[in-house]
Amino acid sequence: VQLQASGGGLVQPGGSLRLSCTASDLRLDIYVIGWFRQAPGKEREWISVINRGDTFTDYVDSVKGRFTISRDIDENTVYLQMNSLKPEDTAVYYCVAATVLSSYYRVWSDYDYWGRGTQVTVSS
Repeated sequence: VQLQASGGGLVQPGGSLRLSCTASDLRLDIYVIGWFRQAPGKEREWISVINRGDTFTDYVDSVKGRFTISRDIDENTVYLQMNSLKPEDTAVYYCVAATVLSSYYRVWSDYDYWGRGTQVTVSS
């Protein structure tokens, strides 16, 4: 099982990107999905989470009001809409999946499946 994040690219400050998380052999609607990012020389950082049933979402303070996580069951895709992007949002973004939502959902190792990331670069 492998998750695939896509949709990254180069965008100017203030711009928007929508990242997608897909899996060819996994029904994402039955999993907790999280997003993490890692900038060069920095530790991996939790960004957002959505639970099964989409009744709970959470965000790191630095992206609240700018990023939105959502799920499209028909497309078997989880999205991360990123608006008002800043240079400090530059990082490789990863999506991860877990079978249950625990109190450690901000921790990378709490998830069961990981995948390749997508590069987001915010620069003028």
